[in-house]
Amino acid sequence: MATILRGWESLSVALKPLRAAGKTIVSTNGVFDVLHVGHVRYLRAARRLGDCLVVAVNSDACTRHLKGPGRPFVPEAERMEMLAALACVDFVTLFEEPTPEAVLDVVRPAIHAKGGDYHLALLPEAEIVVRNGGRVVTVPFEDGYSTTSLAERIGSVVGARG
Repeated sequence: MATILRGWESLSVALKPLRAAGKTIVSTNGVFDVLHVGHVRYLRAARRLGDCLVVAVNSDACTRHLKGPGRPFVPEAERMEMLAALACVDFVTLFEEPTPEAVLDVVRPAIHAKGGDYHLALLPEAEIVVRNGGRVVTVPFEDGYSTTSLAERIGSVVGARG
């Protein structure tokens, strides 16, 4: 099971021996609301890029700002716990800001992974990753898997049973 670290100082300390051993630290970030197979495949692919995967999770407040007042469906502590249970994840942390630059400045990943549905030139965090000597890569996006589409399907089933 992965380690959940809410304090970024603790995360920095935990990553120090890995960095000293020359391990490749990979990071990613996201809401990860209602964990589904698309998330699992994405996280596995991200982990294969290096030796350690750090997942930064958007806080509940940040998620509401990004996704709207009905989200997240699952509270941040539970989302973090589910991610930490995945064998491909090594560390899970939380960030409150609208974008992950501050946490990535602490993690300083060699590789920052994003889904293939993102355009690297438009990622606000790309600059901080590159400035710290890392690179940003995309992991192929799995069409048909998203929390939004899953929520819509659930809503249509529940609505049909009315």
